Amino acid sequence: MSAHTNGPVQQLHAGRVLLPEGWVHDVRLTLDERGMILDVERGVDPGAAIRLAGPVIPGMVNVHSHAFQRLIAGFTDIAERPDDSFWTWREAMYRAVRALDADRFEAACRHVYVEMLRAGYTTVGEFHYVHHQPDGTPYDQPAELAERVLASADETGIGVSLLPVLYSHSGFGGQPPCAGQARFINDVDALLGLHSEIERAIRDRPLADSGVAFHSLRAVTPEQIETVTAKLDPATPIHIHVAEQQREVDDCLAWSGARPIQWLLDHAPVDQRWCLVHATHADAAELEALARREPVVGLCPVTEANLGDGLFDAERFAGLGGAMAIGSDSHVSLDPVEELRWLEYGQRLRARQRNRLGNARQPAVAEALYAGAADAGARALGQPVGRIATGRRADLIVLDGSDPLLEGCPDHHLLNRWLFGVGQRAVRDVFVAGQKVVADGHHPREDESARAFAQVCRDLLYREVGQPLPVEQTLSRT
Repeated sequence: MSAHTNGPVQQLHAGRVLLPEGWVHDVRLTLDERGMILDVERGVDPGAAIRLAGPVIPGMVNVHSHAFQRLIAGFTDIAERPDDSFWTWREAMYRAVRALDADRFEAACRHVYVEMLRAGYTTVGEFHYVHHQPDGTPYDQPAELAERVLASADETGIGVSLLPVLYSHSGFGGQPPCAGQARFINDVDALLGLHSEIERAIRDRPLADSGVAFHSLRAVTPEQIETVTAKLDPATPIHIHVAEQQREVDDCLAWSGARPIQWLLDHAPVDQRWCLVHATHADAAELEALARREPVVGLCPVTEANLGDGLFDAERFAGLGGAMAIGSDSHVSLDPVEELRWLEYGQRLRARQRNRLGNARQPAVAEALYAGAADAGARALGQPVGRIATGRRADLIVLDGSDPLLEGCPDHHLLNRWLFGVGQRAVRDVFVAGQKVVADGHHPREDESARAFAQVCRDLLYREVGQPLPVEQTLSRT
């Protein structure tokens, strides 16, 4: 990080703020020049502080993003084959990624991050596995596309944790990669080198951090996991896709005799710095073991529904004290409200009962969902966010308190009314590190980023404006 002093440089005041202990009135936040919270004063007048125009909640953490996949959102939802699944969707994704040059990749990242900020995500974990040129040849600068991610975050103002991914194989037991995976493939030395390059690149970026990721158990070997984890700083966040589809569970059983999560817990040093993404098909014994080891489970309910993955047993895991964060993954939606609704509604459909993820300590379902996901996401990314508290970054969402469902609403109903009744339209202003990046629902770069993104969509996916062309035909010509 750049050199700084710790003196106060600005103050913000709000009539209602969601603090860790609940809703508090007349709160003044004192920030240092980095946008870190130095002091939280309760029950005080604004004084000379900047007044925030509505109820204030912490910014949400998006723990799992593949930004480029936004390009094909909704483009694969055509019923052409009876066996459509994650695996058929993946082939379309491979075709799309082959057509992305560095400029198109950056345009996709920039636009997605603008959309995230407008929805209330203030920090994103970019699970970054597109490393090379379209034919698989490394760039002259191996961190070329990683730098494009960081540049997109800089330009939009979002906090980012960049997670370079080790992806070496196509299946369990070290099977050779397929042609569609050419842009992803690295060995351990390349991954660790890329991680070092990213560490250097973020030194002067106070909103950026880094970690590492294993794509999945099928994409790496046990020896690679052991080597990488042994060489990392003990505080480095580690992420991995695991048990997303039933076929993955079946293949892992055939390879090792163990289920994926069981194998991972038995053979890797899984602890609080790990984030297990999806974990959809965890059984009861695996959930209990996860709760004991205390990794974060990164759930992406809208993507998991879109791909037909299945439902994680969040109610059981929450009852065990498990930590769950949310991510937008393939970006068929860029709305934390929709992710949290799906998280709760999936459990209601499973149980055929209501209000599954509230608890005795916090019976208001939206508050339990929101606070839990924000705090778990902060831990999974190793970022000082997720709460409005001393020592945390001032990432804030100001809700539109004039909305008919929110105006005059009592504190204990406010977040429920927003999350289950109003949604994204009530996100008025968004602050990252004390800087307003969204004002009255608008980001200053939204028009520019939308035009560039639309051009990439036209280049990749359409023969002419408004006329969709099947992905395989378009991309075979690119």
